[in-house]
Amino acid sequence: MRPLLLLACLSPAALLLPGTAAAAEVCDIPPRYGLSPLAVSIVRTACNEHRLWYRPFIDAEGRAANLGVSEAERLYLSDDSMPAWQRVVAYWRDSGTLGPMGSQPGATSCMQPFGTRYSDSDCRAFLIDNPWSAAFISWVMSRAGVPGFTRSPRHIDYIRAAYQNSGPYRMSDPAQEKPAPGDLLCYLRDRDETLSYAGLVQQLSGGKVANWKSHCEVVIAANMGGDHTLYLIGGNVMNTVAMRKLPLDRNGRIQLPPARSYDPYGIGCTPGREDECNFNRQDWAALLKLVATSPVGYTPSYPPAPTSATAPVPAYAPTTPPPPTTAQPGVPTTPPPQKLTFPRVVPPRPVPPQSPQSPPPPPQPQQPPNKVDEPQPG
Repeated sequence: MRPLLLLACLSPAALLLPGTAAAAEVCDIPPRYGLSPLAVSIVRTACNEHRLWYRPFIDAEGRAANLGVSEAERLYLSDDSMPAWQRVVAYWRDSGTLGPMGSQPGATSCMQPFGTRYSDSDCRAFLIDNPWSAAFISWVMSRAGVPGFTRSPRHIDYIRAAYQNSGPYRMSDPAQEKPAPGDLLCYLRDRDETLSYAGLVQQLSGGKVANWKSHCEVVIAANMGGDHTLYLIGGNVMNTVAMRKLPLDRNGRIQLPPARSYDPYGIGCTPGREDECNFNRQDWAALLKLVATSPVGYTPSYPPAPTSATAPVPAYAPTTPPPPTTAQPGVPTTPPPQKLTFPRVVPPRPVPPQSPQSPPPPPQPQQPPNKVDEPQPG
């Protein structure tokens, strides 16, 4: 059986067999056929960031695995381009979400150029004290060219926009709708009770949702090779950019794990309460379905061919029309296409070199005076 397993690992077709997709890196598999250009752009942008952070993930049982670098460390990312903390600053800056946080301690230091000891330390403290998962999502949407996305340091702002049918997403029930690449799956956090989708809709319709704490992640793939697994990527998950796995049923819907029970004493996950240690036990309340299809500034890969009226004429094409022909029975009146001709270039004839040691020519005999001189070689 060992040689058979080796062949299965070496065969590209093994990536498509049920149960083997998990053995491959999901972000390294090309997006499935039929995805919109915008969904492909979102998936590739999130996957590129996950590679930079050494591919940490949470498995389908909710257990953390393969933690690499964290948000405020000086260790460099996998491409050796910058320290991890400076990448998180880029999420804040480039997404436009750092400005609204200007009143928070350390935010103005993150707006300064890197290299000053005081401002760098102050900025790193800001990264630790403030969740940056919404800044990451806003950065992904901005980099992927998602039109009309509500960039905000709070997830609840674009959840509300999706509920109001505004922007590129529409809010739906994660227990009923099938997730697809490019969607966003969101949960509510730090609440005394579980709301789920119905409770969130009720609160949104009554205008009772303010700056609620929440979290969203990007759907990367679903049911790859029939593995019944949903793959998500989010920022500030375990203080890094991590992937999460959730189980899917046979119809492609999420098998939502039960939310964590309310803990009035804040004990949380302990060795004696292992059920509370499942990172996938959250109040998954909203699935934001991507309805936009094209990124900003997107153009087709294959533009239409120019028409004959606007087609450029080659410089070497003949410019004079062919002579008219007389119509004859059985002979078409349209002249055959002329064959393109190129000017013939004749190279100059080489002149044989003369040796400087050659003897002078012998003297010519004297011609009669009444005879015309013939030309002589010079």
